[in-house]
Amino acid sequence: MHQTLLLLFLLLSPALAWLPMEDWESGNVTTSGGGLECVCSVFLPDSSFPADRVQHMQQATTDLRLELEIHMNKLVHYGGKLDIFLGELLDLTVRVAMLESSPDNYIKLDFELLRIELREFEALVSQLKGSLNSSSPLFDSVYTEIRNMTLIVNQLETYDKSNLEVIRIEFAKLQKKLEECQKEQEIIKPDIGNCNHTGIMSVSKPTVIQLNAHLNPGYLYGGWGKDSKPVRGHESMYWYGAYSSPSVYEFYLYSNYNKLLQRSSFTHHGLPQGYEGTGNNYIVHGNAVYYQAANPVRMTKLNLTSSVYSHRQITKASQRFTYTYSPNQYLDFSADEEGLWVMYASEEAMGKIVVAKLDEKSFGIEDEWTTGAFKPLVGNAFMVCGVMYATRPGDLKTEEIYYSYNTLTGEERYMSIPLQKFQDTFVNLHYNPTDQRLYMYSSGYYVSYNLRFNEE
Repeated sequence: MHQTLLLLFLLLSPALAWLPMEDWESGNVTTSGGGLECVCSVFLPDSSFPADRVQHMQQATTDLRLELEIHMNKLVHYGGKLDIFLGELLDLTVRVAMLESSPDNYIKLDFELLRIELREFEALVSQLKGSLNSSSPLFDSVYTEIRNMTLIVNQLETYDKSNLEVIRIEFAKLQKKLEECQKEQEIIKPDIGNCNHTGIMSVSKPTVIQLNAHLNPGYLYGGWGKDSKPVRGHESMYWYGAYSSPSVYEFYLYSNYNKLLQRSSFTHHGLPQGYEGTGNNYIVHGNAVYYQAANPVRMTKLNLTSSVYSHRQITKASQRFTYTYSPNQYLDFSADEEGLWVMYASEEAMGKIVVAKLDEKSFGIEDEWTTGAFKPLVGNAFMVCGVMYATRPGDLKTEEIYYSYNTLTGEERYMSIPLQKFQDTFVNLHYNPTDQRLYMYSSGYYVSYNLRFNEE
């Protein structure tokens, strides 16, 4: 009986091999002799192994893993930025709440500054969202919060216009009194305009004023400050210039500090073709802008009263050496209590900084001194009382004033005076003798420092 069934199965197996898979799952066989029923179930695997599909799956898995690592790195990178941003946003929320509780105690400038900060926060959120390529509800909620805060600020500014107008008038009177007191203080303060000290002792923490007048952090190159030798009637004037590349093609002048903050009532000077500049270390001295013109590289003086340009070339100045943070900065202008200076590096000095005293009338060089500071290792340099001070990078948050050269005595000194940075890089750093402050342009922001001198 069993032999018969086996023989029957062997005879039918070639035909069964051609049946569809569902026909192989079960079959019934009944013997002819007495009701015995035999049920057979047969399962056959797929005879061909899908190697191409496995290989495709492995490649897809590898690509997915790499993409995941990229997104994880992005999250780690932007996580730190987001923490800082959330802290600043919390501080701004508190300030808006204070405004909402007592709007009469604030002036138009406060509202304008809040609007500026809100626009900066909105731009930052947009940047983070675009970089992460994400539409997270967190970003949407932050956007909504910023819009709500903007509406509150706008509503508060229109609240009780009469009271606000009275406050503005009183503030203007107070500001005038403060300016008079400041002038009197500068007159009686023996340090201003004098050099009764032996050098810089320390530098204050940075005062971060605000983002540049373009309200764009992409304007990484530029400068700002005061006239270091103001003419009568322009003692309170501030200047500013910023660009998205290390070039110079325009300047803005503001009659006072508040106009600079409000970006209003300014005078614009656009440089004509052929007079454009390059680099960043320009200054305003005696109502004239001193900057480095391009093609060819030369000293250029723009008289802001007559709009007359003057040029002088320093043939020894090399275009192979520039500061650590500043591309194309071959000529660095500076002004102090002793007058007007320009610093450059030469092949003859093997890349070390050369300090040259300028004659303001002839726009020529009076004298020169070769220092021991190798320019490519220097973050920036400035003059104070005839002494050149050079900085160098410390860490991400600290610059160090490490070297000085006294043009009066020829003395070199090495020191370690920390200079706290607002950003990891900066492109314009100069001293102003009218208020004994350092002015820095750092990644699009106005920054300043107070100096303390050793009066022994």
